[in-house]
Amino acid sequence: MRALDRLQKWYADQCDGDWEHSFGIRIDTLDNPGWTVSVDLIDTVLQDKPYAPIRRGDSETDAQWLYCKVDSGRFEAAGGVACLPDMLEQFLCWAGY
Repeated sequence: MRALDRLQKWYADQCDGDWEHSFGIRIDTLDNPGWTVSVDLIDTVLQDKPYAPIRRGDSETDAQWLYCKVDSGRFEAAGGVACLPDMLEQFLCWAGY
């Protein structure tokens, strides 16, 4: 299954009539260029799940750079312009989707 389909499934599984009114998923662009992904984990089974940060490459010199972490109740990722699929895969594999 494609990453976007799996992300949609994860989101749908969180929607309980309340969660989706306060939390969600954000995908945005960076000006260097690149992408950011932020996924709210509060009130999900992932809220307290350990996550080891991932750092690959350097945003100044490597087009394939990637950084993922969990901080303040969110999965946060940033990466190069071609790394959006990798960022989603990092989240989805950790989430078990």
